[in-house]
Amino acid sequence: MAGSDRGSGTSTPRKRADARRNEATLLAAAAAAFLAAGVDAPVRDIAARAGVGVGTIYRHFPTRADLIVAVYRHQVQACAEAAPTLLATSGTPHAALTAWIDLFVDFLATKHGLAEALNSDSAAFETLHGYFLDHLVPACAHLLDAAAEAGEIRPDTNAEELLFAVGNLCAGRAPHYDARRMVGLLVAGLRLR
Repeated sequence: MAGSDRGSGTSTPRKRADARRNEATLLAAAAAAFLAAGVDAPVRDIAARAGVGVGTIYRHFPTRADLIVAVYRHQVQACAEAAPTLLATSGTPHAALTAWIDLFVDFLATKHGLAEALNSDSAAFETLHGYFLDHLVPACAHLLDAAAEAGEIRPDTNAEELLFAVGNLCAGRAPHYDARRMVGLLVAGLRLR
């Protein structure tokens, strides 16, 4: 049976390619709406951004919490999956790390739009921090290991600590504060001279 889980005895139906594309479009539109207006952005605005009807959103995501969780997971997954691609296509492992950290900073900007919801008491959001760590720490560690093996950065850089530091740098809200510049200085500081 297509889409069945081996060994579990359960069946997970596979989504058609067009349904997956529609879902990806909805998630991108929701992420943009959340960044612009917060997680309380009207569903009709998200639907308009995606070029679909409101009913399509509710077919994919019956509740706002479902949509928020899906956006967060989608962005974490995309950021994690970018690491090996960047490593394969960048001139150096350090260049791949720098490009990936830029993607991570973009993710954090959207995450700040989700922060209020993610910090709520909703049970739907309880597993998201673990999901974040389970996917992004290994992706970052892979890039750090490659850069250390190439002799480009210190070999003792911890992925979770680096992500935490980048997150803290991105939390600054002072006028004229440029988080991306500060993160760039941090990443440049990892280099061996």
